[in-house]
Amino acid sequence: MQVSSSDVRVPALFRAPFRALLLVSVAWPAAAQEAVVLDTVVIEAESDQTLSQSGYVATISRQATKLDTPVAEIPQAVTIVTQDQIEDQRPRTLNETLSYSASANPNNYGFDSRFDAFTLRGFPAFYNGVFRDGLRQFNAPTALYKIEPYGIEGIALLKGPASSLYGVSGPGGIVNIVTKRPKDERFREIEATTGGNDRAQIAGDWSGPLADDRFAFRLTGLYREANTDLPGYADDKTYLAPALSFDNGTTRATLLAEWSRSLTGGTAAFYNPAYGVVSDLYEGDPDYNDFKQDQWRLSYEIEHRLTDAWTLRHSARLSQVDADLEYSGHYPAGGTLARYWGHYLEKVDTATADTALQWNGTSGAIEHEVLAGIDITHADYEAYSLLGYVSAADTAAQDVPFANAQDTKQTGIYLHDQMSWDNWRLFASLRYDRVETTSTAADRSESEQTDSGRSGRLGVSYHWPSGLVAYANLSTSFAPNLGVVYDDVTTEVSRPAEPTRATQREIGLKYAPEGTNLLFSAALFDIDQRDGVVLDASSGRNKQRQLDMNSRGVELELAANWDNGWSTIASYTHQRVKIEEGAAGTVGKELSGTPNDVLSVWGKYDFQDGPLAGLGLGAGVRYVGESYGDDQNTLTNEDRAFVDMAVDYDLPQVPGVQMQLNVKNVFDTQKAVCTAGYCYEDEGRTWTASLRRRF
Repeated sequence: MQVSSSDVRVPALFRAPFRALLLVSVAWPAAAQEAVVLDTVVIEAESDQTLSQSGYVATISRQATKLDTPVAEIPQAVTIVTQDQIEDQRPRTLNETLSYSASANPNNYGFDSRFDAFTLRGFPAFYNGVFRDGLRQFNAPTALYKIEPYGIEGIALLKGPASSLYGVSGPGGIVNIVTKRPKDERFREIEATTGGNDRAQIAGDWSGPLADDRFAFRLTGLYREANTDLPGYADDKTYLAPALSFDNGTTRATLLAEWSRSLTGGTAAFYNPAYGVVSDLYEGDPDYNDFKQDQWRLSYEIEHRLTDAWTLRHSARLSQVDADLEYSGHYPAGGTLARYWGHYLEKVDTATADTALQWNGTSGAIEHEVLAGIDITHADYEAYSLLGYVSAADTAAQDVPFANAQDTKQTGIYLHDQMSWDNWRLFASLRYDRVETTSTAADRSESEQTDSGRSGRLGVSYHWPSGLVAYANLSTSFAPNLGVVYDDVTTEVSRPAEPTRATQREIGLKYAPEGTNLLFSAALFDIDQRDGVVLDASSGRNKQRQLDMNSRGVELELAANWDNGWSTIASYTHQRVKIEEGAAGTVGKELSGTPNDVLSVWGKYDFQDGPLAGLGLGAGVRYVGESYGDDQNTLTNEDRAFVDMAVDYDLPQVPGVQMQLNVKNVFDTQKAVCTAGYCYEDEGRTWTASLRRRF
């Protein structure tokens, strides 16, 4: 694929900063011809405070155990998406950021940038599996917190049940987003980006110590205007994230804040004229297609070393998501298609805090790292909904009536011990959660529900001097469900929904030779989920029922950086998710939208010397195997393969200036994909070109 200068269309608002950066890249080399060439200085964006990383490999992470632990020593499958991977691949959403990670599947719903809807090991993880800096991010049906990849320095995926440390979460695991934090050394970055569909973005990132070097700051910002292939479907965002830290050697405190306003399309679907068939008729109305979302968060972290053995840690966050969704669609009426328009408002306010005491000590020959803590979450949610059949203008003019609300209070206490002796490691966690929920129906009637449960994890590993690690773990999860369920949806006999619980058995190998920047892992897992909740429409009405499922499979994953300029990420997942108890016709079948095989490989080569020094070439393949399009297994989704590429060039005469081109889905592969009987379309080829200066 060739991109000519005529393809680069930059809106007037961005022409001045974009041309200024172009002048920097063109004029500076000429001015620098007489200058003395200095040794190359690499300026990195990551802070390495809670996630130590080098290239595509993370070495130490707090995100999986709440303690600073070498990734190779964690007796559970963990995938880390590093800052360098994010910079090289240029993802636009959290879904794209996870697309090269084993057992993470963001491919179920075609193109839909409104929400980050993904699964882990076959189980949905976007409602109760998203955490930010170790604290749960409470998500609602449409008011899901939108992650801006430019504002993070990594993501940790902890595979399998993780409730023993993190509380309410699903069987597949969690993703823990790591926010960009203040750096101890000076860092400056400004970047202009253009791309297909009139994409234009300006971003900046500033960090470093203040006059009193105990303090450091960071300010990250972004402004974007863009369209998409869908008519009336925008991709605009304003993002600002300030941060401040204090560290005197005994106490470290960090203040993290964020505010963003985004505008995307309200409808991403295409009309399904028949079961298992998707047409080219776009459901959205270009004149009534705005999905506006405002969100903010304010958090702090304090870590105080009481003695050499005792450390007190506390973190807390306030956040809000305010979503305003306009959507539309078609429905058959008298042999023709008629239209409907909807207006949906959601708002979520969340307060969460985690306080823990850490002890490092020994008992005989055993070394301990013990963490005991309590965390709380309080979330207020309310929704307003309207559906109109007259016109978009008529729907927009009406007041949106109250639909429902929910007040949730969750408290959890936990105890975690990491023990080591000789070459053995033993991780043991135990937790108790209590969740109180008050639900308000459309008629303002209230109902109360209280759920409680225990969860745990026991993991053991053995380390050989060669860097090979063998491990095994047993872990459980706990997540309450709201409302009532029907064991027989043809009747009106219901019962309160039981909490969803899961148990995982996992064995695996990790290989991280000392002195190398390489991590290979292999895992064999078996997860039993009990009392999951799904909507059953077989009676003609959407009623909740509970189902049991089993997910089992194998994961292989590699992340490596070599001294010769090569960097590689590779992953392969083979799994089967089977419905063991559920709706009629689904028992014994495989879960829809869950491919048996997913393979991804990404490689990048940076020329280190010679006439091509400074040039980097990257390419990747994402293969998604066949899957079923409905839970009755009557539909089959074809396998799909997407090719991505990247080219970057660091100007040798001007350290810190880089040009980069990224193309996703190079061969414009677009196929239908169905999940739970509804079908979607993949996104076609997209590209971005950027010019960046670091100093």
